[in-house]
Amino acid sequence: MALKRSDKEAIIADVNSQASEALSAVVADYRGLTVSEMTELRKQAREQSVYLKVVRNTLMKRAVSGTEFECLDASFVGPTLVAFSMEDPGAGARIFKEFAKDHDALEVRSLAVGGREYGPGDIDVLASLPTRDQALATLMQLLLEPVTQLVRGLNEVPTKVVRAISAVGDKKSESA
Repeated sequence: MALKRSDKEAIIADVNSQASEALSAVVADYRGLTVSEMTELRKQAREQSVYLKVVRNTLMKRAVSGTEFECLDASFVGPTLVAFSMEDPGAGARIFKEFAKDHDALEVRSLAVGGREYGPGDIDVLASLPTRDQALATLMQLLLEPVTQLVRGLNEVPTKVVRAISAVGDKKSESA
């Protein structure tokens, strides 16, 4: 079915706005996936705030021009599925990696973060990035550690004094 020019412009504008706000993008070949499998993949993407879109390659190239995902132009060949991670840079990569374990038909072509394109072998690196909550928890733990050590050190001084007094008292009671 042929798209009208206005429809194409709307698609380009929509994808461009999503790409402008996205933290990372993953491009995959979805050839061989059934409709129910694609529905399952879309559901997982929605739950993780990942914008998942199948768009004609020519429209996708126009949509990402002027964004940091322009480096993915060469990946837009054949049936293309693009995932833009909106909140967590590793979310799209994690979804595709997990989904590809059970569905061999999904083949990651490339990914991009910060205006640089990476190959499909780098999906493990992107997928292993901590989520925002995990990163904040790690940061808080690092910030809390010096304070914890200080409190332990300050608490140790009175403890040693009490142990010394107790030891002297025990020694005097033994000699008496």
